[in-house]
Amino acid sequence: MDTYADLVFVGGRVVTVDAEFSVAEALAVTGSVISAVGGREDVAPLIGPGTRVVDLKGATLLPGINDSHLHGCAFGTASPPLSVEVGHPAVSSLADVAEAVREAVGRTPDGQWVTGHGWDTGFLAECVADPSRQPSRGDLDAVSPDHPVVLYSFSGHATWVNSKALELIGIDRDTVAPPGGAIVVDATGEPTGLLHEGAQALVQNALPPLSRRERADAIRSTLAALARLGITSYTEPGLGPGGDGIMRGTLGTETLDVYRELLADGELTARVGVLLLPTGMASTAEEFARNLDALDRVTVGDDPRRLAILGVKVFADGIVPNKTAWMHEPYVGGGCGSLCVGGDIDDDRVAEIRAMIRHAHAAGHQLGVHATGDRAIDTVVDAFAEAAAGHPREDARHYVIHGDFLTPHAMKVLAAHDYGVNMNPTIKWTVADMEEEFVGAGRAAYAWPYRDALDAGVRVASGSDAPVTHPDWRQGVATMVLRESKAAGRVSGPEQRIALAEAIRTYTIDAAWQDFADDWKGSLEPGKVADLCVVGGDLLAADPRAIPELPVVLTVLDGRIVYETTAGSPSDEGSDGDSDARTGADTGVDVETDADIPRD
Repeated sequence: MDTYADLVFVGGRVVTVDAEFSVAEALAVTGSVISAVGGREDVAPLIGPGTRVVDLKGATLLPGINDSHLHGCAFGTASPPLSVEVGHPAVSSLADVAEAVREAVGRTPDGQWVTGHGWDTGFLAECVADPSRQPSRGDLDAVSPDHPVVLYSFSGHATWVNSKALELIGIDRDTVAPPGGAIVVDATGEPTGLLHEGAQALVQNALPPLSRRERADAIRSTLAALARLGITSYTEPGLGPGGDGIMRGTLGTETLDVYRELLADGELTARVGVLLLPTGMASTAEEFARNLDALDRVTVGDDPRRLAILGVKVFADGIVPNKTAWMHEPYVGGGCGSLCVGGDIDDDRVAEIRAMIRHAHAAGHQLGVHATGDRAIDTVVDAFAEAAAGHPREDARHYVIHGDFLTPHAMKVLAAHDYGVNMNPTIKWTVADMEEEFVGAGRAAYAWPYRDALDAGVRVASGSDAPVTHPDWRQGVATMVLRESKAAGRVSGPEQRIALAEAIRTYTIDAAWQDFADDWKGSLEPGKVADLCVVGGDLLAADPRAIPELPVVLTVLDGRIVYETTAGSPSDEGSDGDSDARTGADTGVDVETDADIPRD
């Protein structure tokens, strides 16, 4: 042989995710690409003196996981030490949150902001016992009278601040919320410390921006976490002047500059696709067009398979727990929400969103549009169709982001144009029980209709929306198969369950389709890039409830190992289990270190 393989896997379940979802037994990697897939006899001729041969011992080899909606920089900043953890299960009550803030204040210099992330009223005991009880500035003032405190909700669509923060931001009873936002007030008209949707921009404008070093450290932290999960690609959905309100200082072209630097320095251990965000909530079509035209001059590095600008993000509406998703039928208690773009009435706002989509489509961009309510989704997909009719384009691959209440009408339109939807199974898992109080049991069960969407022929990809939820694709797969909720373990919408193979596709080949990359990544086929994820145990035969516990033991990007466990891994062939081997009791397999393959 002129060229031997660098890395060969044998003795496992090689889940190719090809068109037939075929399962092989062996795979070879030469350089950065997959050189053979099949049986042991197919890879044997590629084994040379420098080849590392790994016995999977029944473990599962998958394409590298593609989290197709993940705020990479924000996920890093939402984790300690840059942020206080105030999400479940770290806290379970308002008192717990106050204690976490008190501890943070004790280690924060005078005058500096204390930031935290993750609170969810569905997991705070006082709010669960009395749904009218909401977080307030009073909960934080006693433990932080002098330090400004800002705590982001798990969804990124609500922010909780203390009185000192309100003072510094300049919010009082006379402050008018920006269009598309809400400053929550009490019975006397005083701000409670809760800010929803576009009103969060008031906080963002007051906070000191993250330094470049803080941004880089946040992204490095995210990359390490993703490698441990077998994630080799993700979409960073919203870098640009718009800012999506999800986390302090993680947006803008400055973050894109940091990504460029990490790529140039060889530190970008995942493939990153970027959606540019020209404007935030409550913007106008004129502002959107002006900013988008300026962003057309933004460039990335010289490796578009590692860092690429894929398209443009637009916000159409908010989210159900804030009653800001635009719905056809009223919420429990009244109201239907609205679009969150500029305009005084619904017709004006519809015209604005149509103009934004029309402009971006005509300019040749892929569109990813945040739309959660059924009426917002119908409006967006009709705007897609209108834009396509007015300016025909090949292979635009537009998609709805989230698509919680995707309607049959929307599915039909998306399928007809070969457009997609990006759903979030771990959000479904997190909020399934809570949503009933906002939209009733029937609509809550329907939310994220995977089965109907796939049956309608819609392209479906899955993402975590981290830091909204942890980017654990294993939990996402289990949720798609089971439709069970996190809090109570109740089944929510069993008719929307999908098969394991279909769930895996949403995190691999269909996510690659969203990236315009399904011809070179997303499945294990000869000639495609060697992005791999090894899971201990037989994923295809596992009890779905056990899938989240299956360990990720090896992650490969471009043929290079970027993560390898010290326990629970397959073994190099020839390992005799001596004292150099590291044993994983959970899977009953070993790993022995080997220097034949370079590691990042």
